[in-house]
Amino acid sequence: MVQPVVPEIVEQEIHESISARTESLQVLRELGPPDLVHLIKSQPKSGVKEIGTYHHVTGVDASSSASLAAYINTLTYLIGENQIWFGKPQSWRITTGSVDAYAVDERGEKRKATESLWLETYLCSVLRAFSYSDDQAARIVACRKFNPITSTEMEHRFLDAAERLFFKGWQLGSEPEVQVPNVVSNYLTSGLLDYIHTTGRFTSGINLFEKLRSKEPEVASLLSRVLIDADEEVKAVALLHETVRLLPMESSLLDVQAEFCMSKGRYDLALECAKRAVNSAPSEFTTWERLAQVYLKLEQYELALLTLNSCPMFTYQDRDLPKMPPGSKVHLPVLPESVLDEMNEENYDPKHDMVDPTLLKLPAASLKGTFAKAYRILTEITNQIGWDMLLKYRSSVFVMEEEYRQEKNSSVATLRGDSTNASRVTTPRASGDVSSDIETIVNTESEDFPAECTQTLTENGTKDSDSIIEKPEHTVMPEEVKGGSDDPVQDGKQMAEKYERLQNKRLCERWLDNLFMVLYEDLRVYTIWRSEFSQYKSQSLPYKKSASEWEILGELAQRLHHSDEALEAFYATLKIRFSPGALKGILKDQETRKDNRHALNSIIKLTAWQYRWYSEFSPSLLYSVRKLIAEEGAVKVRSIVQATNFPQSVLDLTHHYAQLCMAFRSSGSDG
Repeated sequence: MVQPVVPEIVEQEIHESISARTESLQVLRELGPPDLVHLIKSQPKSGVKEIGTYHHVTGVDASSSASLAAYINTLTYLIGENQIWFGKPQSWRITTGSVDAYAVDERGEKRKATESLWLETYLCSVLRAFSYSDDQAARIVACRKFNPITSTEMEHRFLDAAERLFFKGWQLGSEPEVQVPNVVSNYLTSGLLDYIHTTGRFTSGINLFEKLRSKEPEVASLLSRVLIDADEEVKAVALLHETVRLLPMESSLLDVQAEFCMSKGRYDLALECAKRAVNSAPSEFTTWERLAQVYLKLEQYELALLTLNSCPMFTYQDRDLPKMPPGSKVHLPVLPESVLDEMNEENYDPKHDMVDPTLLKLPAASLKGTFAKAYRILTEITNQIGWDMLLKYRSSVFVMEEEYRQEKNSSVATLRGDSTNASRVTTPRASGDVSSDIETIVNTESEDFPAECTQTLTENGTKDSDSIIEKPEHTVMPEEVKGGSDDPVQDGKQMAEKYERLQNKRLCERWLDNLFMVLYEDLRVYTIWRSEFSQYKSQSLPYKKSASEWEILGELAQRLHHSDEALEAFYATLKIRFSPGALKGILKDQETRKDNRHALNSIIKLTAWQYRWYSEFSPSLLYSVRKLIAEEGAVKVRSIVQATNFPQSVLDLTHHYAQLCMAFRSSGSDG
C-alpha cells in the first residue's frame, strides 16, 4: 500500500524541537499534540555538519518501544540514499541502531516507561488520530496522518485498552461544550463513539459498553446511542426505560431520550425529557442547548430565545497544538501517485486571489465552542421566521435599552433616592467573564455598523425600504442596571415594583446581545451579495469574485442555511482553483441528494488531496465510502470508481477505503 511521503522541517539548531516539546509539557491539558519524530542527518563526506529535521505524525502504533522503532525503520526506506531533497540529490547515510525508551515528565526528568504508561500512551495516540485527522482548524505543517486501526486484531487491542482505562477517561478532558468531564462525557467516550460510527463496528461497541454497564449504569447512555446508530431502536428504548427507572435524574440518559424523540418528530415528549435534563444538570451547556432545539422545533421562539439566554457559556480552549521554533527550511515533497492536474498550483498567483476586507472580518467565522453552537440555533430561528420577526420576539422577551431608559426616566420622580435593581433568571455559569470571548471578535459600536450599510440593493438595483436589513437595537446589559443586593429574586421583585411594564421581561446576556450583532453582519453581507448578483445577472454581466471570496461567501450561505446559494459559491470557487473546503461542501449536498456517482467523484479528489498533504486517513471519507457501499454494494462502488477518468494511481488510493470496509466486514462489502 502507498504511504504518504515524508515532509521535513530543518532545525536551526539540532534538538531545538525536542527542547521546545519538553518545555510545553507543563501546559498540556488534554490529549496532547501529535507525536514528534526527530531525525539527525549526516553526510558521509567529512567536514559536513549534522542536520536536525523533524515532522509530526498521528496514528502510529505507540504501544511499545518496538512499535515506535518499527515506524522509524520505515523512514529508512522512504528517506533513502539519493533522495531529492530541496530540489537537489543528496546522499544521506541512514543507519538504524539500538532502542532506548524512556518517559519524560513535565519537569523534563526521565522516568521509567512502565507497562501502564505504555498503555495510556497507546490509547491517547489512537484518540488523537481520530480527533486531528479531519480538523482543518488544527492543521499542522509537516504532519503525517495514518489510520491507527486497519484490522479487527488492531480493533480488539484498542477496545481492550479502552475498557481497561475507561473509568480514567475523565482525566483526558472533554469537548469544549462540556464543563465538567465525567465517566460518560470525555474525550475517550467521544473517540469510542466516533470510531464505532465511522467504521460501523456496532457489535464490537455494543459488547464493550455492555461489559462496562455492569460496573456503571450510566454507561447505558453510550450503549443506547450505539444501538440507535445500529438501527436497534427497540432495544435502545427498552434499555433507556430500564435505566431511567434506576437513575431518573441522569442527564446523559435524558438527553439521549430527548434526541431520539426529536428524531421521531415527537417534540412534545422530547420537551419533557429536555426539561428534566436541564433540572438534572443546570450548569451544563448541552442540556440547555437541547431544550432550545426542542422549543425551536415546537415553534415556540420566545421560549427558545429565553432558553438560549440561560445557557452557561464556557471560554473556548484550543487544542494542544505543537509550538515549535521557526525552522531554517521546510521540505514539503509531493507524492507522485496523488497528483491531479486540477490541484496543480504552479499557475496560481496569490496576487489574483485578493479578498474584500469585509469578508475577512466576518466575526461569525471565528466563533468556536459553545458560542458557535448558540449561534447556529440563532441562525436556525432566523431561517424559519426571518430577521424582522426575530427582532420582534427579541424585544418582547428582553428589556431593550431604549425602553429601559424611558421607563427609568419616567420613574425618577417617584423613585428618587432608590437604587435601581434588576433580576436575571439564569443558571449558574462558569467562572470568568465569558462575554469577553465574543467582545474580542465583534465590536458593536455604531462606527462598525454604519447606517448606510443597513440599506441594500433590490434585484433591480434600487434602494427599497422593504429590503432594508434593520440594525438590531441593543438590549440592557445586566451590569447597566446598577446597585442591588446579592439576592436576584429580591432584586427582581424590586424591579417589577418600580417598572411594571418591564416585569415580564428578562435581561439579555451580553454574549447573546453580541451574537445578534454578529448575525446582523452576516445577514447584511449576504443580502448585499445576493442583491449585487441578481443585478449583474439581470444585466447579463459577469459577476467576478476571487476563489477565496467565493469560498467565504459559500461558508456564509451555509451558516445562514441557504444551501443552494452555498453550492453556487462553492462551484464558482472550483472553477477558479481547487479547494478542499468547497468540495467538502459540495460532497455533503451530493450525499444528501443520494447523487452517489458525483459523490464518489468528489471522494476521489479529496482522497488525492489528503495524500498530497501526507494523510492516508480521513474518518469522514471512510464514513462516506462505508455508507455508499452499504447502499450500492462494494462491487458497484468499485466499478463506478474504475469508470472515472482519473489516473489509476489515484483510484488505488480511494480503493484503500473500500478495502478497509471489507476488512471490517461492513454492510454491503460482500457484494
